[in-house]
Amino acid sequence: MIHKTLQYHVIFRPEPEGGFTAIVPSLPGCITYGKTLVDAQDAARRAMRAYVASLKKHKESIPKADTANFVGLVPLTDRSPVHA
Repeated sequence: MIHKTLQYHVIFRPEPEGGFTAIVPSLPGCITYGKTLVDAQDAARRAMRAYVASLKKHKESIPKADTANFVGLVPLTDRSPVHA
C-alpha cells in the first residue's frame, strides 16, 4: 500500500495560561491545544488526520499540501501622536 504524505503549516500560539494552541490555516476550523509544544504537535497531527478522514467520508476535496504558503512578519509603525 502506498501512503500519500500531506504537509500543512501549523501555527503554534503560546497561551498566557500555559500550553499551545495549534491552528492549521489550510483546514478551516482545525484548531487544537496541547500542554507542551510536543503535545500540541501530536494533537495537531490527530486533528489533521480526523479532518482529512471527515473530508474523505463526505466525499469532499482534500486541500493540497500548502508548501508555498508561509508566515512572515510585517512591520506596522504606529503614526498616532504621542502625548506626554
